[in-house]
Amino acid sequence: MGLERFCAKTPRMAARLSRSLLCIVGLSLTLSACDAFNLDVENPAVYSGAPGSYFGYAVDFYLANSSSASVVIGAPKASTRQVNVTEGGSVFYCPWSHNQTDCHTIDFDTKGDRTISIQDSEQQVDFKSHQWFGATVRSHGDTILACAPLYSWRTEKDTPQSDATGTCYLSVHNFTKFVEYAPCRTEISEAGGQGYCQGGFSADFTKDGKVVLGGPGSYFWQGQVISAAKEDIIKAYYPGYFMQSVEGQIQTKQVHSEHDDSYQGYSVAVGEFSGDQVEDFVAGVPKGLMLYGSVCILNGTDLKAMINYTGEQMGSYFGYAVATTDINSDGMADLLVGAPMFMVRGSDGRLEEMGRVYVYLQRGPLSLEPQLPHITGTEAFGRFGSTIAPLGDLNQDGFNDVAISCPFGGDDRRGLVYIFNGYSEGLRDKPSQVIVGQWAAGMIPASFGFALRGAKDLDMNGYPDLIVGAFGVDKAVLYRSRPIVNTSASLTIYPTMINPEEKNCIVTSGNTSVPVSCVNLSFCISADGKHLPDVLDFQVEVQLDSHKHKQKGGVKRALFLDSQLPVLQRSVRVRHGERVCNHTKIYLMDEKDFRDKLSSIYVALNFSLDPSAAADSRGLRPILNYQTTHVIEQKAQILLDCGEDNICVPDLKLSVQGDRKEVYLGDDNSLTLTFNARNEGEGGAYEAELYVVLPPEADYSGIARNNESLTQLTCSYLTENQTRYLSCDLGNPMKSATSLWAGLRFTVPRLKDTHKNVQFELQIRSKNENNSHSEVVPYKLEVVVQAEVLLQGVSRPDKVFFPPANWKVTKTYGAEQDVGPAMEHIYELVNNGPSRISHTLLELRCPLSVQGHNLLYPLEFSTEGNINCTADKNMNHLHLKLQRTSTETPILALKAPEHRVERRDVHRNQLAHLTNLSCSNVECWSLQCKVGLLEKGTTAIVKVRSRVWAETFMERPYKQYVLECLARYSVEKMPYAILPKHAPSGHKKVVTPIVWNKPDIENSVPLWIIILAILAGLLLLALLIYVLYKFGFFKRSLPYGTAMEKAQLKPQAASEA
Repeated sequence: MGLERFCAKTPRMAARLSRSLLCIVGLSLTLSACDAFNLDVENPAVYSGAPGSYFGYAVDFYLANSSSASVVIGAPKASTRQVNVTEGGSVFYCPWSHNQTDCHTIDFDTKGDRTISIQDSEQQVDFKSHQWFGATVRSHGDTILACAPLYSWRTEKDTPQSDATGTCYLSVHNFTKFVEYAPCRTEISEAGGQGYCQGGFSADFTKDGKVVLGGPGSYFWQGQVISAAKEDIIKAYYPGYFMQSVEGQIQTKQVHSEHDDSYQGYSVAVGEFSGDQVEDFVAGVPKGLMLYGSVCILNGTDLKAMINYTGEQMGSYFGYAVATTDINSDGMADLLVGAPMFMVRGSDGRLEEMGRVYVYLQRGPLSLEPQLPHITGTEAFGRFGSTIAPLGDLNQDGFNDVAISCPFGGDDRRGLVYIFNGYSEGLRDKPSQVIVGQWAAGMIPASFGFALRGAKDLDMNGYPDLIVGAFGVDKAVLYRSRPIVNTSASLTIYPTMINPEEKNCIVTSGNTSVPVSCVNLSFCISADGKHLPDVLDFQVEVQLDSHKHKQKGGVKRALFLDSQLPVLQRSVRVRHGERVCNHTKIYLMDEKDFRDKLSSIYVALNFSLDPSAAADSRGLRPILNYQTTHVIEQKAQILLDCGEDNICVPDLKLSVQGDRKEVYLGDDNSLTLTFNARNEGEGGAYEAELYVVLPPEADYSGIARNNESLTQLTCSYLTENQTRYLSCDLGNPMKSATSLWAGLRFTVPRLKDTHKNVQFELQIRSKNENNSHSEVVPYKLEVVVQAEVLLQGVSRPDKVFFPPANWKVTKTYGAEQDVGPAMEHIYELVNNGPSRISHTLLELRCPLSVQGHNLLYPLEFSTEGNINCTADKNMNHLHLKLQRTSTETPILALKAPEHRVERRDVHRNQLAHLTNLSCSNVECWSLQCKVGLLEKGTTAIVKVRSRVWAETFMERPYKQYVLECLARYSVEKMPYAILPKHAPSGHKKVVTPIVWNKPDIENSVPLWIIILAILAGLLLLALLIYVLYKFGFFKRSLPYGTAMEKAQLKPQAASEA
């Protein structure tokens, strides 16, 4: 009867007992890094089976004698040569030798399904198809036990039926004899008996060769454990009998029905726990005790339960795997239990299957103490703890080790096997090695690690080996243990104090020789271990100032004298058991080449085995013990001027002052912080720096340079973990009694109203071990909301002259010109910042009338910007025709127009005697405005156009008046959570004088008359000149004395005659 037929008849058992649990797919998480130890993962022996045969489902070593070594591997779905049997399953024998992985089928059973004659008809008794032969394989000396847990038989009842009792075969005397052992094939059939026993689902051998089988399906799946000596099994075997009685066989009995569906015997192991020197049996019961699972230790003599251990979580499958070994080397067997479906709540609060392994340390007979904490897997749905295999003393430290599988873990569900080392306190909680499967999941996971077997030395090198099965890819992998090298190394620096003043060595560079300070350095190494070659080659590296490579921009302060390099690399050959030493010198670089004079100069010695060394005769290379320190550090110190103990103790003080205490929302807020840094201690402060933590709202601008008394520092602007800070050099060292003043410039532009304060934190830091820092000095700035508001106003025109030109009194008013002269007032509300304004009230009041006489006639108003206005009077209530201008006056028109010199300026002195017409003595009309959000630098403008009621003023000629309008504003709200200290408010008066002109002739006489009068005047002038000319008015008369003088000048002779 095949597996399909079995599953169809027993779906519940098939769903519960399928050991592979392939219905659950593992998810992989990140594997913690772990250095590989001595299982050789680089050169494993890989055995392969037929595709789909589940080759590797079960594995074990087979060491029949000292001259041969091999492994046996089960393939429960392999096809066989049995007649009419489909996928009967097989077990393969794989002799081991270096570079050879051939396997051969072991012919446990070559017969097909057997038949019997009942009432003259042949009826089938065996159903070997899909019986999963090879699902369990165990070896003991020259004996191999292989089981088919899904084997079924007809039973002896008259009505044919199929019972999945399971069966096993023993190969004895090195394959010379095969014996069948089917202890559940009895007359107690069906589910209530042993009909669904699945004997051989799990199996083990005691040290003296007793067979221990688990049959988890017996008695309504209560399960049972069966044991018999292999000698008695061989003696009782008779091929013609289906049911055989084995002398000395013991088995657990059926118990109360509350234990149904518990699966006792799902896993089995052997170990001595009762103190009688007889090995007892451990049985896993993964669904017992209300699905919490349990493990029962049964007496090895009568199978009576002695002690039970219960799982801590329902459904965790506690008891899925069990194993025993002496972990802590106290001579008593310890117990390990796997719960591969244990769930852990992750960081997101969700439960994930991680798996857990429990370790119970035996303290005495039937006294086991749980080791805490338990070992929990790290791969979600990886099924950590599915298989647990004792390995023996893998690393030869005197304590047995353990392999634990996580078959669905790792990247691509490749599978993982963890190696945990034992020690005096139990099992270490961190693995020493993690073996990763080579095959990614395909249609089904590779299930690398589903089968494990260890604790046997296959290649006889003194170290136990490990077999790992991966039935999902039909593979089995043999990992051999590499010999372990135990090393002892030392590193010495002498003297450890380097005095920069003592130049006792010479460094030569070309033709230049420079004296330097130097000290001696030496290192030694030795090696021993089991089964090691006579000579071991090491690669040694010595790194000077090794901690500096971890620091960004770190400068090496010491170099090797012979190479002038900070690293020494050498190959060192060490004979087994010997100690080899090397000696050299190192020197200190010039102090001007580095800053750090205070910290120790660490020297690191790192060594490893030469990877190019040849492998031994078994193809293995030794490996360093991972528990041995491979890196050794020593340190040297630079001698400082700090006393005998070379310890400088400064006393750092810091005071800070700034040029402002407030910063304004919306402003860049330039800030200068001046600080005084002092060292009042007896020792210098090395690598002293001013450390300024900037608030998120601030930016660094630079050093304050406007004061010669301030020290000019060198500063670096850095960011670390989203914290911005400033680091300024104060000296190296900042000597005792130092006091310096310096200034730093910042801006604080990114203010938020969620914080009422902004704080800088300043501190002096040094690298000294003692008193290295000053107190943190906070400098706090108050965040203030403030806006400077300006209200401007202007009248256009600036004066109204009477009498108006071209205006006449009329009885009816049809157009605005009929009222009188035009007058426009323009008001501008400006937010000069720095903060914003969200709501402002603006009120404008202007004269309207007095004692029933109109003064101004309001026509209309207009606005620009985020402002809305309403008037308390109807504008243009007479509905006059309005005069429209072609262009609007720009905002700049608010400035007073240029004052031109005109003839009517002769009246300017009269302005001092004008009578004000303001809201305090006349009736006014008002305009109420609400101004919305005003950013810094934005404005809101109101323009009001009116006409002066000319008739009223013409009735009072030459009476001078001033029309006065008053605008008031008050800031009601600013868009911040922080309230302003003072709400801005103010007012502006805009006046328009009424000026009377006195009558002028030139203004009253027409131009043509003036011209005619000028011409007449000129004509009259010409006529007058002509008349005067005729009368000789313009002729010149000689003076009297002149004629007389002329007469006296005549000659005398003439007079005598």
